[in-house]
Amino acid sequence: MSKFWSEMVKRTEPYVPGEQLNDRDIIKLNTNENPYPPSPLVKEAILKQLEGQLRLYPSPTVDELRRVIAETNGISAEQVFVGNGSDEVLAFSFMAFFNPGKPIRFPAITYSFYPVYAKLFNIPYETIEVNEDFTLPAKPFFGADGGVILPNPNAPTSLYMDLSWVESVVVNNPDTVVIIDEAYIDFAPESAVQLVKSHENLLVVQTTSKSRSLAGMRVGYAIGHPALIEALIRIKDSFNSYTIDRLAIAGATAAFKDQKYFDETVLKIKETRERLTEALKELGFNVLPSQTNFVFASHSNMRAVDLYTKLKDEGILVRHFNQSGIDNYFRITIGTDEQMDSLLKKLEWILAGEN
Repeated sequence: MSKFWSEMVKRTEPYVPGEQLNDRDIIKLNTNENPYPPSPLVKEAILKQLEGQLRLYPSPTVDELRRVIAETNGISAEQVFVGNGSDEVLAFSFMAFFNPGKPIRFPAITYSFYPVYAKLFNIPYETIEVNEDFTLPAKPFFGADGGVILPNPNAPTSLYMDLSWVESVVVNNPDTVVIIDEAYIDFAPESAVQLVKSHENLLVVQTTSKSRSLAGMRVGYAIGHPALIEALIRIKDSFNSYTIDRLAIAGATAAFKDQKYFDETVLKIKETRERLTEALKELGFNVLPSQTNFVFASHSNMRAVDLYTKLKDEGILVRHFNQSGIDNYFRITIGTDEQMDSLLKKLEWILAGEN
């Protein structure tokens, strides 16, 4: 710690992302990336931008991308905000809607960036314990002094709460903002976007990283009442008007325009998810009913940390969380069918060696 650090830096405990190993032979199933490439239209759009456009600043208002996202979701462009990945959108949301001195609420088992942002922006928080089956109780989120933020489906548990559950939380926090983080919603039944029209305190945050294969481009967005979107724009423009570069704007816009490719890719991942789930159960795993592009599993005869370590030694990277309540689970990103076959063979071999 340096004497030159500000109080903000001193109280910060940075988020720790999944391991990124520079080894092409590793089967990487730990950061929930899409195993398939983005739409071919993305490459075409990026190549056009490379033909002399990079000398010019990108659009600070990102109008075309906002329009395409709006059309995809059946809303107006004034209800869409675009940021440099959903993590930046979430950070701006903490600044725009949550206040120091008023505690916000989020699940005790959830996306670990929430407490990082809360400490960074000096916002107190209360964590809500999950149920025994890892589902979320609704009533403890009612009447939050400072607001609510939670993922749906939740991470890392992979569980989805239906829209009646979401709406009950929104309705019972009429004077504060409820943020629903839908990073994995395209692999789940329904988005809360349809509730935005009737609830001015609801903000839905999504990303192009998962279902649209653009994790490397960092494009996230929020959908909400125009007044909420205006607040996010005010925060963004107080930091950097040009948060999204030309290549990212072009690539993301093209990805949204190729609905057929999107539908096909999402379906493949869902089908592989179901096949993997059944195969893991046959190997003796308890697998939570996932509505994401990953599964959350535990085994009664072997600790999750040992499985994680042995898989890593065999060239397969999954995610283990050293956190009370979930330390005997590990998370597996849905890869290609070939990658899942390799994983299952290694797990079968590892488990056989323990018997």
